[in-house]
Amino acid sequence: MLRFAVPAAFTVLAATPALAEGDAAADAGALFEMMKLPQIISVMQQEGIAYGETLGADMLAGNTGPDWMRMVERIYDEERMVDRIRTEFVQGLEGADMEALHGFYGSDLGQEVLSLELSAREAFLDEAIEDAARENAAVAMADETERYQLVARFVEANDLIERNVMGAMNSNYAFFRGLAEGGAFGGDLSEDQILADVWAQEPEIRGNTTEWVFAFSMLAYQPLADDQLESYVTFSESEAGQAINRVLFDAFDAEFEDISRALGRAAAHEMTAQDL
Repeated sequence: MLRFAVPAAFTVLAATPALAEGDAAADAGALFEMMKLPQIISVMQQEGIAYGETLGADMLAGNTGPDWMRMVERIYDEERMVDRIRTEFVQGLEGADMEALHGFYGSDLGQEVLSLELSAREAFLDEAIEDAARENAAVAMADETERYQLVARFVEANDLIERNVMGAMNSNYAFFRGLAEGGAFGGDLSEDQILADVWAQEPEIRGNTTEWVFAFSMLAYQPLADDQLESYVTFSESEAGQAINRVLFDAFDAEFEDISRALGRAAAHEMTAQDL
């Protein structure tokens, strides 16, 4: 099971004034809304529903009962996802430099980047667009174009490859744990087998992660001028940029590990039902 974590950086929709001293949790909650994270989660929920359909067709050979997609839709409940991720996000930002975060994400550049990131994520719902983006990114990587090198700095600054690989592997582990808990394969799925299966997928996950991250980033930031992307990289390297990056990955990864485990249990339920 392969899942890519949310891209590391998001931006606000509208500029905001400098923050007055106040409740840190309220400031973080406001930042969550300003960064359009509920809209990003909505897109990811659509990705999850589509993945559930693919899982039913591939792993379960299309032999799913009428309750399969209802279970998938419950697992990818958008309201619950938003609430859980918001809670993790707000808690994770305790002690962060909220003024710096609001200041950057409230800038004109922040507004533009937000629009580009959200649009690219929505565009990737179309498999043909994602495939074309992957092909274009592969050409730029092979030619080592100046734009590719600048995007590579952004990817490195946010540690997008390693964090996404780790997130995907943790989700895969959670999925297998769900299968085991649900009694799949006659309950003979041992911890050693789970770990071996997860690590066996690491090369494929790393390759797909690298392709996806660069395809998304090259597409999303294509309209930005080099100096704008340079500014984004500089912010990503700052203390505030590093803090928000960690918080985003931690918040989204926690939720998607739970989702993956629930999907594993649901898949096990379908598999055992087919054996009856």
